[in-house]
Amino acid sequence: MPQYVLTAAQASAVDQQLQRAGLLDLAMEEAGSAVARLVQQQYPAGRVLFLAGGGANGGDALVAARHLHVQGREVEVLALPARHRLTQLNRRRLQAVGVACRPLKAAAAQRSVEAAALLVDGLLGTGFTPPLRAPLDTLVHIINAASCPVLSIDIPSGIDAHSAEAGLAVQAQHTVSLMGWKPALLFGESAARAGAVTLVPLTVPAAWVQAQALAVRPTDAEVGAMLPARRNDAHKGTAGHVWVLGGHPGTVGAAALTAAGALRTGSGLVTVHSVAEIPLVMPELMVHRHSVWDAAFRAFGDRRPDAVAVGMGLGPDAAHIARRVLSWNIPTVLDADALQPELIGHGHDSCLWTPHPGEAARLLRTSTPELTRYPLEAARALQEQLGGVVVLKGGPSVVAYSGGLSVAQGGHPGMASAGMGDTLSGILASLLGQGMDVVQAAVAGVRLHARAGERAGQLHGYGLSATDVASQLGAAWTDLTSETHPTRERLSFRV
Repeated sequence: MPQYVLTAAQASAVDQQLQRAGLLDLAMEEAGSAVARLVQQQYPAGRVLFLAGGGANGGDALVAARHLHVQGREVEVLALPARHRLTQLNRRRLQAVGVACRPLKAAAAQRSVEAAALLVDGLLGTGFTPPLRAPLDTLVHIINAASCPVLSIDIPSGIDAHSAEAGLAVQAQHTVSLMGWKPALLFGESAARAGAVTLVPLTVPAAWVQAQALAVRPTDAEVGAMLPARRNDAHKGTAGHVWVLGGHPGTVGAAALTAAGALRTGSGLVTVHSVAEIPLVMPELMVHRHSVWDAAFRAFGDRRPDAVAVGMGLGPDAAHIARRVLSWNIPTVLDADALQPELIGHGHDSCLWTPHPGEAARLLRTSTPELTRYPLEAARALQEQLGGVVVLKGGPSVVAYSGGLSVAQGGHPGMASAGMGDTLSGILASLLGQGMDVVQAAVAGVRLHARAGERAGQLHGYGLSATDVASQLGAAWTDLTSETHPTRERLSFRV
């Protein structure tokens, strides 16, 4: 089943449903048990120090401490006064099995941290709103100064669950996210504070979570099921013809990278149209140079490809050219120079807009820092403004469509280099040209690109080029469409 992204309010709404059904106690027990299980798997030796807050997050920590204690681990618990009913209950249960909960004060925490092999942060959960105040700010400083690893429950204490920004907050090496992802665990500095994230879905009715979710994170199996299966009698005429309209003197590589991405993703035919001399990066490409763009459109006549990508290195005429392409009403990927405010209102249902944060900020008339603080809301606002489907590129990318949001999995930090977006546009145009629905093409395309980046990273290390990634698209396709993912266990979803 897919993974879901929940805001603090949405997670609270699911908790309220559990409470009405009399299941909240069981959910907390399951959450704490999952934390204890992960501790045993990842940190199997040494004394575990729990710092428990007074809310539900502290209750999860108390359950985990009880499970570890009865399994023979040495645990110590320092706790703030319990406010939540179930936290009070689980404090009594912990004491009943012989573990004392000592008051959580800075001096005691400082002494205990020095003797711990692992520190479990259960101070604050998703309901917290910054800034941190005393005494919690002091406790967070103590945690961050610890020499032992830190595991946070649900979210590092001090993080606003909805924002990619992070002020004073716990720096965790590992975070156990309960029930679903939180936006802060996916984006920006707040995600970096979480370290490696392990998702624990919990046995909550899926319909309850789905009804509340802000976004979905498709699994590789779901993405693989979206990708088209080619028939044995396929030929180049049935595999889709993609046109790439791009290139301008000084920016000719962008269109070439887009075309290579389309070929590597399985397009039967790829033609580059440009007024510049485009390098033939692959001999299988067809390149048509035109004197001016008006001459190009006259030469096109009534001919149309199965899909078109427009804007890569296109230069100052991009908005005019893109508007003419949009009038064709065929599957269209718009990127780079074609992402202009004057195109608002000219889109259609088969459009796929692919801005990076700077381009997105220009389209929304806001600043890049403001946009990256809340990327899910930004992607949704762009889709409502532009129509069609929007891929807000980033680490991770967000796909926004009418009625929904999807957050991509995976990727590699080495993909932060020139030309990656051009290659992605070629991937997306290829999938559209092969007949995929525009939403599924966007969702599958960003994951295919990310998986190719992961493979390229395994081969080349940190610094990756767009051509490195394009060369791995075939293997990435096989990974996603195979029943087993041969390297999945070696990958870490660090987001």
